[in-house]
Amino acid sequence: MKYNTFLFDFDGTLVDSMPAFVSVMLRILDENDIKYEQDIVKIITPLGYLGTAEYFKQLGVQLSEDEMIKLMNEYAYNEYAYNIPAKSNVVSVLTELKNRGANLNVLTASPHNVLDPCLKRLGIYDLFTNVWSCDDFSTTKADPLIYVKAAEKIGEPVEDILFLDDNYNADKTAKSAGMKVCGVFDNSSSEYVDDIKSVADHYIYDFSELLELR
Repeated sequence: MKYNTFLFDFDGTLVDSMPAFVSVMLRILDENDIKYEQDIVKIITPLGYLGTAEYFKQLGVQLSEDEMIKLMNEYAYNEYAYNIPAKSNVVSVLTELKNRGANLNVLTASPHNVLDPCLKRLGIYDLFTNVWSCDDFSTTKADPLIYVKAAEKIGEPVEDILFLDDNYNADKTAKSAGMKVCGVFDNSSSEYVDDIKSVADHYIYDFSELLELR
C-alpha cells in the first residue's frame, strides 16, 4: 500500500449523507425565501455550519449566525444519529486499513454533535486516531492552513498524508496545502468528477479501490 496516513472527509466520503446535508441547508434558504445558484452545494460543503451561516447572511438571510446554526443542528441531528448509512465498502476497507497499521483521521465540516454519534452508530469511531470538525480549528476546509494544522497534529509531513474528499473545492485546497489528494465519487458531486480529477492525485468510485492505490 502506497500510503499509511489518511485524512478523510465525512459527508459524501465516508457516509451517504449529502442528500440529508443538502436538504438541511437548503431548507433554511427556502424558509427564508432566498434564491440561490445551482452550484450552491459545491460552495457550502467545505464551509462547515458557521461558514455556511456566514455565507447565507451574504445571500440575505436575516437570521443571526447563531440562530441558523441552531436550526442546522436541530434539522440534522436525527438523520445523522439514526438513519444515515456508511457508503459502500467503507466499514470493511477502514477496518482493513487499520489492521494493516494505517493511521486514520477525519476532518469534516460537520460539527461533533452529528459527526460523533453517526460514526459511533456505524461502529467505526474507534478506528480513527483523530476525529476533527472544522470547528476544532476555528476555520474551514476552504482555508489551506487547516490541512497544515491537521498534519502538525497528526505528526506527519503534510505531503505524506492522503486526503480524501468528494468536494472539488476541498480537494483543490488540500492539494494547494501540499497534501496528496484522492477524489471520491458521490452522486451529489457527479458533475464535478472531471474537475476533481484535474487536481487530485487519485480518484476512486468505490472505497474498495483505496486498497489498491499505487
